[in-house]
Amino acid sequence: MKRLVAAALCAASFLCAQNRPVTRPVASQRPKLVVMIVVDQFRYDYLTRFRSEFSGGLKRLLDRGAVFTNAHYEHSPTVTAVGHSIVLSGAMPSSSGIVGNEWLDRATGKQVTSVTDDNVALLGLAGKKGSSPTRLLVSTVGDELKMSGRAPAKVVGVSIKDRSAIMPAGRMADGAYWFDKPSGRFVSSTWYFKQFPEWAAKFNDRKIVEKFKDSAGFDKTAEGKAGNDIVELFAEAAIEGENLGGNGGTDLLSMSFSANDTVGHAKGPDSAEVHEITLHTDKVLARFFDFVDKRVGLSNALFVLTADHGVAPVPELMQSRRMPGGRMSDTVVFDAITKALNDRYGEAKWIVGKSGPSPYFDHKLIADSKLDLEEVQQTAAQAARNVPHIARVFTREELRRGLALNDRIGQRVQNGFFYPRASDLVIIPEPYWLFEKSGTSHGTPWNYDSHVPIVFLGAQVKPGRYHGAASVVDIAPTLSVILDVDLPSGASGRVLTEMLAQ
Repeated sequence: MKRLVAAALCAASFLCAQNRPVTRPVASQRPKLVVMIVVDQFRYDYLTRFRSEFSGGLKRLLDRGAVFTNAHYEHSPTVTAVGHSIVLSGAMPSSSGIVGNEWLDRATGKQVTSVTDDNVALLGLAGKKGSSPTRLLVSTVGDELKMSGRAPAKVVGVSIKDRSAIMPAGRMADGAYWFDKPSGRFVSSTWYFKQFPEWAAKFNDRKIVEKFKDSAGFDKTAEGKAGNDIVELFAEAAIEGENLGGNGGTDLLSMSFSANDTVGHAKGPDSAEVHEITLHTDKVLARFFDFVDKRVGLSNALFVLTADHGVAPVPELMQSRRMPGGRMSDTVVFDAITKALNDRYGEAKWIVGKSGPSPYFDHKLIADSKLDLEEVQQTAAQAARNVPHIARVFTREELRRGLALNDRIGQRVQNGFFYPRASDLVIIPEPYWLFEKSGTSHGTPWNYDSHVPIVFLGAQVKPGRYHGAASVVDIAPTLSVILDVDLPSGASGRVLTEMLAQ
């Protein structure tokens, strides 16, 4: 009888719980300012390796934030444009259409970048073409904020790189600003406004970049630590100029630190230089948190930290560790493909573009020669597989039919596939093998390129370390719930409910 009573009580409790309305955030609980911080090429293990030396912003995030220790990107290629397109859209490349930093535009036959837009002009500097989010096919959290119909929301993106400023901010942003290195000025484009904002022009007129030149006049803002200082200072100016956090609703600022990527490519993740710039990033973030505290109040802000990708160790170091790894040229792969196609079908210029190490074939040539495209791809794929240290090769038609091997690597490649913009082959080197002649790089589906931090800090989250599987696509759905707005159109992740405060 006791068991029956207990079972009945449990059932009643379950039914009550099922019928209880879901708690939604009220206006007073929503942050006045959301800050999305992306550190370009920042492996998760930097947080553990250097933690004892942090004393600023990274320390605050780790001590008081919700830290996801097992967060990954679940797509390939792991490159800047794709990572930045995901952080606030939650959309895989298979939905967003952002398949790389650059690719061949089949409609025009031209190589384009993720933000190429010939229909907009540059603002803040004359004589150069502008950039825009026109190739991003999905909405972002910022777009959904602006479409929610609540109090007006302002959305701004800032970075050294155009794609890193543009992609997270989305299509409806009030502005995206990136740094023009030769002139030492921040710029934008007519996608956002007809005239460059007065506050941004005043920032440029202050010539702050001059403070970061050495005695010989060498501009270090993009090559070294000062690039992050410049972004942080411009972000402060954006908060003041757009009154972010003071517009009556929730505003959103996206800021991306590109200098870490520049140093990392040149020196590798195990270098003293990467160690140094990581500690400097900690100090830059401390200054930014202090500014937000004075301007908006930390209790009114929600911060999210992540990276756009990781990076591979330098191959020579891996060899000294008796680990796999080495260097090869992508021309070796392309030459093998060209030879195989020439031998079988006759000499021609088969390859007309590329995205990283993955080639685009001349489809008109193939059609005019009355060849079967899928057969040509298979011939090329087999030639690429025969090249030493190539782990996997996928053809465009195989991926169109969802035939990637159903393991983590295959699924990541499939998630990165968008048919209208896809290369004819996707080529994956073995772990720790690079196509670069020096330094290091990223772009593969291997875990050293996919494992990145995810840290939330704000009144809406429970601090702690969370070891369950998480993905960067989870950031956008989680923010959508906190902000009580609709999910971005292509979001594919889950809500990180384990860290949400009641």
